[in-house]
Amino acid sequence: MDTVSLILTILAALDWGFVGFLRFDPIAWLFGGQTAQFSRIVYALFGLAGLWSISLIFRRKHRRVNRN
Repeated sequence: MDTVSLILTILAALDWGFVGFLRFDPIAWLFGGQTAQFSRIVYALFGLAGLWSISLIFRRKHRRVNRN
């Protein structure tokens, strides 16, 4: 789950990079616009992956504390 979450988070960051630098949204382009059903599903998965990735920060911090 962690790996999938990180991959989706990276894809989301790349998507936002394209939007910010090039004014081009690859997800919207691939799936029929920002309001298309499948685009919204992909954006929702990106959001969930981002939320899951937050837990990685705390788990790694917790592991370091236990090792010392």
